[in-house]
Amino acid sequence: MGLLLAAALAGPVDGAQVPVLDVLQEELERSLSVLGEQDPPAYFLSYEITSERVLSIAASFGAATGQSVRERQYVDIVVRVGDHEFDNTHPVRGARGARPQFAPLSVPVSDMEGLRKALWFHTDRKYKDAIEQLTRVKTNVQVTAQEESEVPDFSPEAPERFTEDRPPLVIDGTGWAERLERYTEPFAGSGHVLSATASVSISEVTRWFVSSEGAAIRTVQPAARLFVAGVAKAEDGMDLPRFESFFAFAPEGLPDEAEVMETVSGMIRDLEALRAAPLADPYTGPAVLSGRASGVFFHEILGHRVEGHRQRSDEDAQTFGKMLGESVLPEAFSVYFDPTVREVGEIDLAGSYRYDNQGVRARRVGVIEDGVLRRFLMSRTPIEGFSRSNGHGRKQPGFASVSRQSNLLVEVAETRSLDELKQLLVERLREQGKEYGLLFDDIQGGFTFTGRSMPNAFNVMPIMVYRIYPNGREELVRGVDLIGTPLATFSQIVAAGGETEVFNGICGAESGGVPVSAASPSILVAQVEVQKKAKSQERLPLLPSPPRDAPQSAQAARSVR
Repeated sequence: MGLLLAAALAGPVDGAQVPVLDVLQEELERSLSVLGEQDPPAYFLSYEITSERVLSIAASFGAATGQSVRERQYVDIVVRVGDHEFDNTHPVRGARGARPQFAPLSVPVSDMEGLRKALWFHTDRKYKDAIEQLTRVKTNVQVTAQEESEVPDFSPEAPERFTEDRPPLVIDGTGWAERLERYTEPFAGSGHVLSATASVSISEVTRWFVSSEGAAIRTVQPAARLFVAGVAKAEDGMDLPRFESFFAFAPEGLPDEAEVMETVSGMIRDLEALRAAPLADPYTGPAVLSGRASGVFFHEILGHRVEGHRQRSDEDAQTFGKMLGESVLPEAFSVYFDPTVREVGEIDLAGSYRYDNQGVRARRVGVIEDGVLRRFLMSRTPIEGFSRSNGHGRKQPGFASVSRQSNLLVEVAETRSLDELKQLLVERLREQGKEYGLLFDDIQGGFTFTGRSMPNAFNVMPIMVYRIYPNGREELVRGVDLIGTPLATFSQIVAAGGETEVFNGICGAESGGVPVSAASPSILVAQVEVQKKAKSQERLPLLPSPPRDAPQSAQAARSVR
């Protein structure tokens, strides 16, 4: 099986036999020569093909549960009619609750004749959809109130030309299956672990992008992700998850077996401890967030609110829309987004890329410098004061590009050790007359709301949370969600630690799921709020867990002879 999987992922995707970039350019020119003469004419056309080749393997409780090779090729076609000032992508106001449609278009990349046919058919349809949409947006402008800001719909950008070549990705699937079995086998020794899984996903994504402006780009991005999860249940029915994930640009960059097995041992200990931990109560007071926790914290409460397209939407709360040049964090804090950075320390960053999905070169963007808000993340959708993209127009295949986060990097000029942060927390406890503070040590993820139709709030979902008492005692608790509103919470950030930690993940929003990273030191927040986490009402299993070394039944014994 391993050789078969390796062969499936080792074939050519482009080259002399498969000149995808050339075909895209030829078909684009042919299509635009006709559509540019229509009424109304198409003034912009782009093609982006995404070819994904993925090997996935999974195991549970010491046994392989599945493996697959998946190959998919999608094309995204953007047709704009009108002009840069006003075109068919202009937002239709008042259509509350409308969500972008996920419409991936499958195309062949090994058959050039088939590719040409697919481009011809879908381009024609996209143009017809575009002229219908232009009529709708013109009508909407006439019957709705004046917009809060009037800016162009599309920014002109200098065309980029770049071609990247890499050796084909070859993977031994059999070796990985055996490793995953070993990673999950120790969970079987705990009678309280209800589920235990490990999975690896090794992929190679090739993107071709051409536009009527003259852009011609081909990039290749390999990636490897290892995920280990275990779930236990408390006596009151609360599910207790414990997750660990690892990311690298190549399989050999993932941690070695000794490191993973040590991580698994720690996860099992944590799950046993969580079952015995007391249920946390709603709380307000000081807290320390580890680097991983604060990375998710900044991603949710800051990152989504500095995505440029939100500043022009009448339905968005525009939390920071009028705060350029104002202090939003302590003076020692700066926050950058930089997709050109590929690693922090020895950890690869999932949010790295060379060009965004609109053909714009990736670049470093200083959003907050010395505590002051300076700029937003920009796609090719201008906003007031920012007329050009800074390389953050991103999407999942099948969606429309909007401004999205990449690698979020928090830099702090004055840092403290973790022990010093805990001591500062104790001082805050005494000042506020609190019995204890909180330490958020590990995190599962989070979500946020940025619109005007509901509270502009965030929810960060921690896994490992400790009470810290004035005498230094730490007590593990469970069932906590970190909640709040962004401006109030930002005003409570006091200090930061010195060691940076990384959180790699997939962020879902209007343009689908995109890989992101957040690198941040630990921070002290003078005032946080937590609420009780939702919990299952299902009882613990009535049947005891089977003994680990149970003898095989006669039937099972016969089946393996």
